Amino acid sequence: MKKLALSLGLLLGLNIGAMAQLTLSDMQYFRPYDKRGLNVFETSKADTTAFEGIKVRLGGGFAQQFQGLKHRNTATAIMQGENNLNQLMAIENGFNLATANLNLDVQLADGIRLNLVTYLSSRHHPETWVKGGFIQIDKAEFLNSNFVNSVFQNLTLRVGHMEINYGDAHFRRTDNAHALHNPFVGNYIMDAFTTEIGAEAIYQYKGFLAVGSITGGEIQGGIQNPGQRKPSFIGKIGYDNQLAEDLRVRLTGSVYTTGGSVRNTLYGGDRAGSRYYLVMDPARVASGTAVTAATHFTSGHINPGLTNSITALVVNPFVKYKGLEFFGNFEQAKGKGRLGAADEPEDRTWRQLGTDLVYRIGANENFYIAGRYNVVNGRLAPSAATPNVQNNEVTLSRVQVGGGWFVTKNILAKAEYVKQQYKDFAPTDIRHGGQFDGFMIEGAISF
Repeated sequence: MKKLALSLGLLLGLNIGAMAQLTLSDMQYFRPYDKRGLNVFETSKADTTAFEGIKVRLGGGFAQQFQGLKHRNTATAIMQGENNLNQLMAIENGFNLATANLNLDVQLADGIRLNLVTYLSSRHHPETWVKGGFIQIDKAEFLNSNFVNSVFQNLTLRVGHMEINYGDAHFRRTDNAHALHNPFVGNYIMDAFTTEIGAEAIYQYKGFLAVGSITGGEIQGGIQNPGQRKPSFIGKIGYDNQLAEDLRVRLTGSVYTTGGSVRNTLYGGDRAGSRYYLVMDPARVASGTAVTAATHFTSGHINPGLTNSITALVVNPFVKYKGLEFFGNFEQAKGKGRLGAADEPEDRTWRQLGTDLVYRIGANENFYIAGRYNVVNGRLAPSAATPNVQNNEVTLSRVQVGGGWFVTKNILAKAEYVKQQYKDFAPTDIRHGGQFDGFMIEGAISF
């Protein structure tokens, strides 16, 4: 943190007037972090901001929750000395760790922008660390080609270590401290979010959309374990149009596929952690190590463990009529994990249904009420002790009901009631008969 503060101080203290200007105004082809970014998916090709030289935009995010959740289970006791490893940790009402983001956007040239997001504070990492960064190209005037320039009227290129564009739910989720675009406090149970190194092309024409990406298939690069890594391919097609003054319709279908990986993280890439702290977690693990919010940062989520090969498909409809919004997430993922040097004997399939209904109130839509139903089912990974045995299918279901108030375009206060149930888990699994429920209150700032 001290190094980061020093770096920022040096940045702010530099005399960059001749080269660039430090500003909070928008970049070209940019999705605002504040309320204006609601229901913005891929950045528009509308050239609405004039290029005025190199520009540096410094922004950030902050989020704080008050948690009032209770949990219970009916798992069989597994004793280790005097400790029951299947006994849930005692939790009470209280404040969660505040999270913070630092957003740095730089207009490098006309139609060329750099993005870098740093997590200053997150549930999983107490230290500052970089989420990722990419360069986005919407114009190619540096090539002095009329043909290339005409192509870039509809084309956007991104290159770097970046959030992958699989599905549309990642545009509406909470990203550590950036929570203004999520009408709820928590993300989906099976959270398709990760960052990978690669390149992405987006082509938009009269409401039609096509996306193609190729990445290294993992959250970090690597040169070890030769022969195990294969590239990941991501595709999306869709249509998004304002059909009438009060009616917008969007429908997309996406695919993510890789034939092999040392550790793929499509459903385990959110290193910032979930919003529901220490639910369905034990007090200690078998090694005797105490469980903390950082060590068990995915509480409330499920990772299907498809870490080797995976093919995932998702369809996302979005309809907005006046103040009423519907967003759907219909998803299936199929693949294998890895047990040491041996792959699983057969693919496992996981399915997810998510439906969000939001009603935004008033001429400025500063207030809203919202409801979500989310259900996931699939087969857990076989254990190392029984690698040839496939576990029974399990189901997790969640209901979220809440609302929010945009105090300003940068400040959001929201609250929700959440109830999540765990079904068909083995009696020896701590999640057997599991449930957590209660209320969450969150304040969020983004600029």
